[in-house]
Amino acid sequence: MKLFQQLLVAPAALGLMAPMAVNAADLNLNGVSDYSASSEEVKSISQFSDVYPTDWAYQALTKLAERHGCVASSPNGSMTRYEAAALLNKCLGNVAQVNEEERRLINEFGPELAVIKGRIDGLEARVGEFEAGVFSTTTKLRGKTAFVIGAVEEEDQSTDALTFNYSTTLNLNTSFTGKDLLYTRIKTGNFGPGSFDDKGNAYLAAANSNDDTLKVDKLWYQFPVGDNWKVWLGAKVENYYMLASAPSIYKPMLKGFALGGNDAVYGASTGQGFGAAWTQSVDDRSQPRFAVSANYTASSSTGESSDPNSGGIMTDGSKGMTLVKLEYGSPRWQTSVAYSHKDDNADAGSYYSTTKGKSRTGDTDAFAFRGYWTPETTGAIPAISAGYTIASVDDDGTANETENTASWMIGLSWRDAFVDGNNAGVAFGQRQYATDVTNGDDDAADDNFNWEAYYTFKVSDNISVTPAVFGISNPDGNGPANGDTFGGLVQTTFKF
Repeated sequence: MKLFQQLLVAPAALGLMAPMAVNAADLNLNGVSDYSASSEEVKSISQFSDVYPTDWAYQALTKLAERHGCVASSPNGSMTRYEAAALLNKCLGNVAQVNEEERRLINEFGPELAVIKGRIDGLEARVGEFEAGVFSTTTKLRGKTAFVIGAVEEEDQSTDALTFNYSTTLNLNTSFTGKDLLYTRIKTGNFGPGSFDDKGNAYLAAANSNDDTLKVDKLWYQFPVGDNWKVWLGAKVENYYMLASAPSIYKPMLKGFALGGNDAVYGASTGQGFGAAWTQSVDDRSQPRFAVSANYTASSSTGESSDPNSGGIMTDGSKGMTLVKLEYGSPRWQTSVAYSHKDDNADAGSYYSTTKGKSRTGDTDAFAFRGYWTPETTGAIPAISAGYTIASVDDDGTANETENTASWMIGLSWRDAFVDGNNAGVAFGQRQYATDVTNGDDDAADDNFNWEAYYTFKVSDNISVTPAVFGISNPDGNGPANGDTFGGLVQTTFKF
């Protein structure tokens, strides 16, 4: 199958030039930069060895510094013409009138003063443009757009058309105290079934199916309490955002490999929720520490309803989910275990790939075991992420309903792979599948197996290109009749 032939990335560059009154090629601009970056203060012109007492400028600059109380800076104990000009500009910056000697100094260092003035004017212009473009003094906007070109081929199915989709994410980070955060995420995209948005199979982490409509996708407020606690309150939040730290460091292409396995514990679907996390204090941030997180989320479709029988928060009809996570580790490694309880009448089939296991009628209790490790330096040794999840469902005795499930994944990732700034990743495992069903055949044909591989080229600080391939065997857990799925794509990501 031909997935694509060519990908063109054409980044644009925008420059800003400050006007200068002299030919910069005739001047040593490094002198000005070195002088501006220095911090050592000297109060006597005699400390500048390059300015000799026999020079007329020596006496003039000495008198100038004494008369106006100026302080010069020296990077290396000597004074260049540009340092002298900077001192002159500093001493006479707010002087209404100058004497004959000071006028002679201005004429002597005129070209150097022109360079300094040009740079100051350019800086002021840039600051003015920046201030004019700031829409809020408390909010920063970060954005990302992903272009995805590729195709998915299912065995014995005519579904291998080449598609071109996009998604755009706008992150608004607002802080009122410098320590709190009001997070708003707005998303849109045009992905659809068959174009990497099949939530059962080829579901990309970058996919979004809002039909080109901007929607508030996430909205919560977090703030610290003391030195060790953090609290979240969200109108649109998922449970894995309300944790002391993420359970996995693998960055997937397929959403099923996120969080060490996007399954019965992590990924409760967006809804109303709240949570808190405690993190142990350590003397050095590189030291291992304990952390505990707990949170609650209600389904977005029910949490907004005031009917306690079919909605609300922490009611029988809220489809609520409670999560507790205990972790221990450092920035380089971590082990964790999490427990979740999902109320009865939650969305059937949310977490299970098997046809026989999609139906369930009772509460779900699940445990997620996660771990990751990163090498001290980048190279041939990859960072490793692993996850394993088991879940059990209360049942009412109906035949062929899910009773027990499991899932697992292993992800390998390389930073600075072959070239600094480029990254690579490989992951494989099984999505959530039924290991036991009630009053029926326990052989639920759950031999699904998923894998992916990708390599990210860093075109610039804001543009990256990622070719990827993936495969899914027995995607619906219903035996060979469903065939295997293979996909290939090129994702170009723009950050702004």
